[in-house]
Amino acid sequence: MAHSRNYFIRTIVQDAPRWGIVEGGRAYALEGSPFAAWERAGDIGPLGDLRLLAPTLPTKIVCVGRNYPAHAAEHAAEVPKEPLLFFKPPSSVIGPDAPIVLTPQSQQVEHESELAVVIGRRCRNVAPEEAWDHVLGVTCGNDVTARDLQRQDKLWTRAKGFDTFCPLGPWLVAGLSEADVADLSVTCRVNGEVRQHGRTGEMVFSPARLIAYTSAIMTLEPGDVIMTGTPAGVSPIALGDLVEVEIEGIGVLRNPVRGSEH
Repeated sequence: MAHSRNYFIRTIVQDAPRWGIVEGGRAYALEGSPFAAWERAGDIGPLGDLRLLAPTLPTKIVCVGRNYPAHAAEHAAEVPKEPLLFFKPPSSVIGPDAPIVLTPQSQQVEHESELAVVIGRRCRNVAPEEAWDHVLGVTCGNDVTARDLQRQDKLWTRAKGFDTFCPLGPWLVAGLSEADVADLSVTCRVNGEVRQHGRTGEMVFSPARLIAYTSAIMTLEPGDVIMTGTPAGVSPIALGDLVEVEIEGIGVLRNPVRGSEH
């Protein structure tokens, strides 16, 4: 069955967050929400003139460690036999062009480019073959990590959980089939230099398997995000850098890096 792709955004209209849809380089307001019934409304303006926000407001961000064998190998870690899950807090989410803020607690903050899957309707205990029916769409994600704190703490909450450590965007691409995301290029560039390059086909656990596994533990709500793991090539980012996560056919998520004001 053919799928119609929609590019949903969140942006600021008259000083308030608003859902929109992108068509032909312009943004139009939505009446309703991508997670329910919606209709296209008035013209907001050219996409390039808008300040984009993260394209979802998750109640939780479920991340997956070592889901690309080459990334596990670069940390001398074994590929897990079951998905290795951890959380990022909703307070870590930022949108396109918002700065990743370095923390004085860490001397080694690194990028992790990822395909982020956004849940469209509540699911609990879904089978892998039914999991994609519960997906609204996908976006680009960056699982920013304080690597030295991750090694020090053993548990990953602090290393993964700082404010600004979960860039998402630039938009949410809906109407994709499971096959559409099965083998996409995932790239990270820092100041134009390619640092990471992999393909979603290298994942140990597919997005559908990750949704099924996670939903057997916890209820997934509309807007929740599954971060599907990162390819090899993670490396430190520094003050003044521009980090770009690009996923083939989805988009480019750009975030500058700045220092903490504290």
